[in-house]
Amino acid sequence: MIALVQHGTTSDYAARFQGGFTGILYWHQLDALWKRLRASGDGHWYVYAVGAAPPEQPVTAAELERFITEIDHLLRTEHDFDYCGVVYVDAIESPEMVKIYDPNHLGSSCGSSGLRVLPGWVVSRLPPVDLKATVPLPRSRRRWWQAIFPG
Repeated sequence: MIALVQHGTTSDYAARFQGGFTGILYWHQLDALWKRLRASGDGHWYVYAVGAAPPEQPVTAAELERFITEIDHLLRTEHDFDYCGVVYVDAIESPEMVKIYDPNHLGSSCGSSGLRVLPGWVVSRLPPVDLKATVPLPRSRRRWWQAIFPG
C-alpha cells in the first residue's frame, strides 16, 4: 500500500488513486484519451508531478494542452515501442484520474520486487495529496517539469 498524506489524513484522492485502473495499451487509445481530456479542459484538471509539491490550483485549458502535447512527445520518444502500456485511467469514457508512468523509471510496476513504483505524473479532477515518492524526482525530469510549469 502506498502512503498518501494530506495533513495526516487520507482523502478522496487517496481512495481514487488506489482504486481500479485500466491500462492504455495502444497508441490510438492514448490519442483518444488525450482527445477526451482536451474536450474537458475546462480548468478543472490538476496536473501533478509525483515528487514535486502537489499543485493547489487546477491548470488552465492552455496549460493542460501544453502538458498533453509535451507528455505525449516524451512518451512516444522515450518509450520507443509499438504499444503504449505506461498510462492508466480510472474510466476510459469519462476519466477522472490518469496515471502516467515515466518510461525511464518503470522498475517493477506490478510490485513483485516488493517496491511499488509510483507514476511520474497524475492528472486528476480532484486536488492531489502528497504521494510519498519512493525515489526522488530525477533532475532531468524536474527540469522538464519546470519548463512546462515554471515557478
